[in-house]
Amino acid sequence: MSSVALRRATATDARAVADIWLRSFAAALPTVVRAHSDDEVRAWFREVVVPLQETWVADAEDRVVGFMVLDADQVSQLYLDPDWRGRGIGDEFVGLAKRRRPGGLSLWTFEVNKPAHRFYERHGFVAVEHTDGSGNEEREPDVRFAWGAGRSDRGGT
Repeated sequence: MSSVALRRATATDARAVADIWLRSFAAALPTVVRAHSDDEVRAWFREVVVPLQETWVADAEDRVVGFMVLDADQVSQLYLDPDWRGRGIGDEFVGLAKRRRPGGLSLWTFEVNKPAHRFYERHGFVAVEHTDGSGNEEREPDVRFAWGAGRSDRGGT
């Protein structure tokens, strides 16, 4: 594996982060209909996610190859450039999230994303809630996973 460094995202990373999200979403979730255009996604990362949320990026070969967003005790985003999957970067992000939120974590993933389920289960996350998708913009059934203290159903997480 090439050397990968995790660091906090800066404003100049917003375009790369959005592009990774777009490529990764298309590769991992081809059956899920996106709720927003490419331009809307890029604006959201530029104006909301990167400047206002705890966003981390993975740098390798002089470019951003993945990112993770922590929001309170939730991993709200974890995406890798499709060409960089299977190289341990996701493992590094989950380790970082656990160190930063030792009291517990939760996250949502779509029901159809079985590789993500296996990934999070391998890291000790447990499925604690299943929905019909009526609560997300894509209207796609999803699953909430939790690790550590985040396992309890506290509502709103």
